[in-house]
Amino acid sequence: MNISEFKTAGKLITGLGAIKALQPEIERLGIKDFAIVTDKGVSNSGLLEQVLSLLPIPPALIFDDIPPEPEVGVIEEKLQLLRKKDINGVVALGGGSAIDSAKVLAATYGYDGSLYDLFGENTLTSRTLPLIVIPTTAGTGSEVTNIAILSDPQSQMKKGIVSHCLLPDVAIVAPEMTKTCPKGITAASGIDAFVHALEAYVSVNASPITDALAEKALKLIYNSLLHAYNNGENLSAREDMATGSLMAGLAFGNAGVGAVHALAYPLGGRFHLSHGMSNAVMLPHVLKVNAPFCADKLYSVAKLLKVCERHHSKDEAIKLLLAAIEKLCRDVDIPASLTHFDIPPSCVGELAIEASKVTRLLRNNPKQLTIEEIEDIYRLAF
Repeated sequence: MNISEFKTAGKLITGLGAIKALQPEIERLGIKDFAIVTDKGVSNSGLLEQVLSLLPIPPALIFDDIPPEPEVGVIEEKLQLLRKKDINGVVALGGGSAIDSAKVLAATYGYDGSLYDLFGENTLTSRTLPLIVIPTTAGTGSEVTNIAILSDPQSQMKKGIVSHCLLPDVAIVAPEMTKTCPKGITAASGIDAFVHALEAYVSVNASPITDALAEKALKLIYNSLLHAYNNGENLSAREDMATGSLMAGLAFGNAGVGAVHALAYPLGGRFHLSHGMSNAVMLPHVLKVNAPFCADKLYSVAKLLKVCERHHSKDEAIKLLLAAIEKLCRDVDIPASLTHFDIPPSCVGELAIEASKVTRLLRNNPKQLTIEEIEDIYRLAF
């Protein structure tokens, strides 16, 4: 076993009813005046009001309009508003966009440079404000990772800020907070979580610890996503999805993700395709190229998910696994082709150039891809 480092939030609080821990955690961290960072979907669903009812005093500031795939400029505007208040803590309530935004806001409250200078690894060395995050989707795993993704309109790419300063002090994963998640987001975020677990499992940086987390996450998500999609009130399925997403986040937050994510980034940055949807569409095609280079791992997944029988060969089992994953995507109404999103095939070359620049992720992939191979993968997705 190679030497590895395991990173996560300072404290994890999980399970039905975990949201009741919010006020005690605010008090434990000495937070008096805080900002809540969320989005219109969460606000309109009643979840924000539910959380506010648990607090003896209202927050000093509420940002309830964080957009999907937030651009750098949006966060810079929020940062200026945040600095005008005497804030000493941040609470995130929402999906990956809200949580990533809150992570950046809490970490850069005392930073006086440009956010554009922070893209990359270990560009932040400290965080001023305590941070509590509460996911309302079972998907991104952002509540336990040291990564925040923002859209850079200048390059039309999604880019990452990677730093230990982005790890929340507390992550509260309460499955009941995902009950109001719309079907489309349940599907896209659920497949996103599945991708996190699978890419972490086949990553060149995988360890026995991340493998154990990824295996359990894959099983939980594969067996519960369709149930959560068909019936959002199914708390058993919601709890399995929330736990699976969390475990997938712990796995990829330490082993890393690979080419699926790298190829998804340009789709989000240029065509504003959601992160989960981008990953879902690219997943089968990247897997087909990766399969010969991680066959043992994929064979293990096929057996774990019970999509093959004992008499199947390794190659047959992997084909059955790929078919099962594609079926799951179709069952939750994930489109099979980029054409569905009006993305022109003529842009393949440009997409490949941009994806090839995401070396932070591509280096984790079991197969090192040439730009020509990246182009071929994009073509398969049309």
